[in-house]
Amino acid sequence: MLSYVALGLLVFVGLVLFYGIIAIHDIPYDIAKSRNHPHQDAIHVAGWVSLFTLHVLWPFLWIWATLYRPERGWGFQQVQAQQRTDETLITALQEKLDAQSERLTLLEQALAEKKEHNDGGAL
Repeated sequence: MLSYVALGLLVFVGLVLFYGIIAIHDIPYDIAKSRNHPHQDAIHVAGWVSLFTLHVLWPFLWIWATLYRPERGWGFQQVQAQQRTDETLITALQEKLDAQSERLTLLEQALAEKKEHNDGGAL
């Protein structure tokens, strides 16, 4: 009787491990599916391939699935928008710098003329 209980327990543990491994390998696909990832089918297939490679690929699939977010995509749009904003700011600052440089040049010329006028009148 005890050997049947042990055999039943062994089969039960084997089934739990088998289905547990399958459930764990599907976590990156579930993440990709919940985030509406554009590569969710590829992640799912790679998860099955990872089963045959003893889950060597699994951590990379997890990273791949979590990189994409529906509200910001891959995250590059924000960087590009920030660069466009920076370029606009740099252009505005360059225009302001050019105006200040022109004003400084005019002031230097006026000062030189005034100094020349004062030096010429003293002789």
